[in-house]
Amino acid sequence: MKSAAIFSKPAKPELAQIVPELLRWLSEHGYQVVVDQETAAYASVPEVVERVAVAAREPKFVVVLGGDGTLLAAARAVAKAGIPVLGVNLGSLGFLTEVPLADLYATLEAVDQRKCGTEPRSMLSCHLLRDGKCVAQYHALNDVVVNKSSIARLADFDLYINQDFVSNYKADGLIVATPTGSTAYSLAAGGPILMPSVEGFVITPVSPHALTHRPLVVRDSVEISIVVKAAEEHAFLSVDGQVGMPLNDGDRVTCRKSKHQVQLLRMKKTFFDVLRTKLKWGQR
Repeated sequence: MKSAAIFSKPAKPELAQIVPELLRWLSEHGYQVVVDQETAAYASVPEVVERVAVAAREPKFVVVLGGDGTLLAAARAVAKAGIPVLGVNLGSLGFLTEVPLADLYATLEAVDQRKCGTEPRSMLSCHLLRDGKCVAQYHALNDVVVNKSSIARLADFDLYINQDFVSNYKADGLIVATPTGSTAYSLAAGGPILMPSVEGFVITPVSPHALTHRPLVVRDSVEISIVVKAAEEHAFLSVDGQVGMPLNDGDRVTCRKSKHQVQLLRMKKTFFDVLRTKLKWGQR
């Protein structure tokens, strides 16, 4: 039997209508469905599991109902298994969840008939080293951010590329973004937009004290290391803006290209179609 999974954004009232209709469509097309706990709040489903356990059920694809945040969580949950993700936008900006609700079933028909292509998106593998030992490991689709935890003080970081010293930064934080994440926090902090196919990462300082510190684009084959030098104030590690942990003075955060990729189910829209729509760029 064919199988599919559904992830939903919490506290979205419109899901009370969307989820039962989607479950009915999937059932009529021969799919066995597994859902996360957020989705289960809107309909009776035989199999409800934690998001981290969905990949073990080996669904053919995951439908994400919500915004980019929900898709980021889904991506981290299923990327290692290579399970494609279909992002359905329920009203937010949605660079990743580009399928409008009105196009959901036409897109699902294309997926079911294997007429919907996938677009691979690179990820970051992040390790936190403390006293020479790895104490945490994460994967990010958008970005890894090392920032201050105090409202008033600047944080202090050293940046290394392939163990070569680049610069010391006194700033609110440093962002290491994938091409996918270049349209997220990095863009808001003044970073450039990268096409998803670009083999690179963006390192963007957040409100740096030195005016000459500017975003830096590097190849995705390098190792990026950020050393925390916050003797008086703790810093914080944030992954995709959703998970993370406090940092101590001397901690080293290393970022490399992950061996895993996120497979996004995409229709005929180009990356520039999405930019024009989401950023309100001029039309021809």
